[in-house]
Amino acid sequence: MQPHSSGDNDMRSVASKQSQLTSVSSGSDSRSGLSHEANVPAFIGKREEANVLRARSLVAIILLVAVTGVATAAYLLAKQQEQRDFENKFEKYATEIVAVSRSNVNQFLDALDSFASSIGAQAAVEHELLNTSWPFYRIREWSIQAQKVAEITSGDNPMIMTVVPIVQDDERDQWRSFAAEQNPIWYQESIEHERYTDLTVQELLDLTVPFVYFYDVENGFRPTPVSRPGEVFPYFQTYPFGPIGLPALLGNLDALLSSKQTEELYRVTNATRRPSVGFTQFPLKPKTIVPGSRIIQPIFDGASTESDDRNMVAMITVSIPWLEFFKNLLPEGEDGIVVVLESACPQRFELDGVIFRNNRTEAERNIITYQVDGPNTVLLGEADLHDPQYDALAVSEIFLDLGIDQSQIPEGSCIPELTLNVYPSENLERSSKTDNATIYTVVVVVIFVFTTLVFLLYDFLVGRRQRAALDKIARQDKIVSDVFPAAIRNRLYENQAKNMMNGDVDMLEDDGNFGLGDFGRSSSNGSAPLADLFPSVTVVFADLVGFTAWSSAREPHQVFILLETIYGAFDRIAYRHSVFKVET
Repeated sequence: MQPHSSGDNDMRSVASKQSQLTSVSSGSDSRSGLSHEANVPAFIGKREEANVLRARSLVAIILLVAVTGVATAAYLLAKQQEQRDFENKFEKYATEIVAVSRSNVNQFLDALDSFASSIGAQAAVEHELLNTSWPFYRIREWSIQAQKVAEITSGDNPMIMTVVPIVQDDERDQWRSFAAEQNPIWYQESIEHERYTDLTVQELLDLTVPFVYFYDVENGFRPTPVSRPGEVFPYFQTYPFGPIGLPALLGNLDALLSSKQTEELYRVTNATRRPSVGFTQFPLKPKTIVPGSRIIQPIFDGASTESDDRNMVAMITVSIPWLEFFKNLLPEGEDGIVVVLESACPQRFELDGVIFRNNRTEAERNIITYQVDGPNTVLLGEADLHDPQYDALAVSEIFLDLGIDQSQIPEGSCIPELTLNVYPSENLERSSKTDNATIYTVVVVVIFVFTTLVFLLYDFLVGRRQRAALDKIARQDKIVSDVFPAAIRNRLYENQAKNMMNGDVDMLEDDGNFGLGDFGRSSSNGSAPLADLFPSVTVVFADLVGFTAWSSAREPHQVFILLETIYGAFDRIAYRHSVFKVET
């Protein structure tokens, strides 16, 4: 190979040659920074990957905090709504229980009052027609009329209703004859109406005590004639006609001597001319003792109920289980509402005229607790047995107020007033719970998980595209580094960045690559071309003598090996002497 200026143009190489002080200034930059600049894309890529990783971590933390916060908020809000629904549900049912049960009781008391007025009016009519008068008056069709009043409670277990005439001291012998004459008549009427078949009329008469009596506990529980002077209060007509009412049915048992509570209630009724109510216990069924109340309803002489000088001639005593008034109040499946019925008067347990006391306090003895389970009601006990954790939700109302003036109450007697307290229970709260809180929480978590997965998929696709673009840029940068010195390359990048910021995209080829073909031209925005002045340069042209003839007789791979060897040697020499090779 020898220098010449013409020949085959199979290979040309351009380099700077001068004392290497003028043209090599830029070349020295290329030599000193060649290795470092070649690693710039890789460094930038790693730095960007680190930034992206930090951004991803931040987004993941934000999503985790967000899903935790939103899920917790959704759960708590759902729980609060569930609690509000439970409270509203209880308030609705409690209000309904109070209203309906109080209405039923008032309806029953009104019916009882009307019944008493009706009895007084019937007695007044018979007095005009038959010259009969109290206490020698038998209520006709007693069983039929009493049943109509009892049906108002709609209970499975009937109450005990008894007429008690007030017999003066000088009327006792005449009462004894009247009772002996009238008992067979109303016995027969009741047997026929109530279809009672356990005993015949004669058997009942044989069991009936013929005089007004009380049970002498100290003398073997024997029926003993009432010897005290003054009025006596014998049981007379009784409903129902059966084992439940049998103790009162057999007649002539003194109501006041057999029951201290009845005596106290009578004192209140006689003083106020109003009905009175108190708690007691009584055998509702054979071998079944339940708590309940005793009601005293006065019967006045004549039909008038307004006059203050009315003469009280008899009374109706009613033993009633309050449980019946709390049945059929709730729909099936709504269980667990606790009803606490409290009386202002203490309770006594009486059975056949004997008062049994226990070790319970007065406060416990005037309270009965029931639980309403749908249409059914069960007795929980004779104390306040509600759950204290629901005190704040209590609904309290006056259940029965007979409108008695406190100033009219005899000294030592209590005010017959009933208070109804309604509470929820764990059963009701448990039945009100739903899975909404869990469902809402799961839905929120699923939405966030789905969003996160979409985000991760998008991030993966964008990351893959960015990596592909970064690899392409790295390859382009290597080409540029091989073609241009570092200073020229950097200036090229800077100009391109400025042009892109100014909206000039001519520096990009259609395929997105840098427009190297335009290097040296003015860009569309009028920027100056990349050109430097070197006052003193040397240009070397080299040619291979006989290359055309030689290559025409060789295989292509032999030609390629030769050219690659020569080009490599030229590149190494140029690099060693910091010569800028323009073109080969």
